[in-house]
Amino acid sequence: MKRRDFLKSTALASLFGTSNLFAKTDTFDSSFEKIINNIFGNKDSELEEIDRNKDEYVLSEEEYIGEVKDSLQINTKDTNNSSIARKNKTIIEDVFIEEKFLKEFQSVRKKINLVQRHVGYGNFNIIDFDYMLKVARHSSKMDEFTKKELDFLESIFYYDPSIHGFYGKRISQNITDSINKKDVRKIPYTGHYLFKGHPEETYYQMIDDIGESLTLTSGVRSIVKQTKLFLDKVHSVDGNLTDASKSLAPPAYTYHSIADFDVGKKGFGKANFSSRFALTDEFFKMRKLKYIDMRYTVNNKDGVRYEPWHVKII
Repeated sequence: MKRRDFLKSTALASLFGTSNLFAKTDTFDSSFEKIINNIFGNKDSELEEIDRNKDEYVLSEEEYIGEVKDSLQINTKDTNNSSIARKNKTIIEDVFIEEKFLKEFQSVRKKINLVQRHVGYGNFNIIDFDYMLKVARHSSKMDEFTKKELDFLESIFYYDPSIHGFYGKRISQNITDSINKKDVRKIPYTGHYLFKGHPEETYYQMIDDIGESLTLTSGVRSIVKQTKLFLDKVHSVDGNLTDASKSLAPPAYTYHSIADFDVGKKGFGKANFSSRFALTDEFFKMRKLKYIDMRYTVNNKDGVRYEPWHVKII
């Protein structure tokens, strides 16, 4: 696929609808929040398959996005505005994928999953948009992406997520931006990549200072990988982009595409992507390090949930 000039202005008008219902946010344990604020506060300092037999602590895709259930169906027939009022929640200006785009939403997810299986979980972290289309086009196990599906993917990439409360910085400008394989290195027994140079050196320095119980849980992510994670998360929250963006940045907004990475405690599973990680010895050792910072602190200005596992490269 040749690089194209995408119309950023069409994404917002065509893809999203806003509900008139109101949301009551989940309460956050005040004592725990106090502990976390004391730790980090609101600081402003700004292609192989995974061998799971060798490394049991590698998280699955389902664990990463929060136990996504593929059987979950997006049902918009119960409301007049394509929104879902979930149990114990009243929704305030939440933005949902409109019902007329659900077919493309689901078919795109299916094809991206097939591409991942084809190239392997490790390689999938760094493939670009053009390569994904090439795989779909030439594989006998899937159909190529349709024009409507490509329009949907462009909209997801180019829309402005500030409409639903995500205020992070746009990191990638073009959907066809790619990661140079010469600039990354696969980290043994993790299935993930890190950028060579400062990010890789920082990770290994952390291992030296904290211990072998610390591991890489997510490293370099291409636009394709972030798109998959984001759409899977959207699927898991009934099409609610507002909820999804609180725990996963939209495809163009991830710092994983330039330097940042996630770490966790070996054997801690999906808890590595929860506030429980902030109570581990590994985290308490991390906060003493002067050469790293936390990207998403409590009540951060980007509108993202607290992520003690996300390492900001400084």
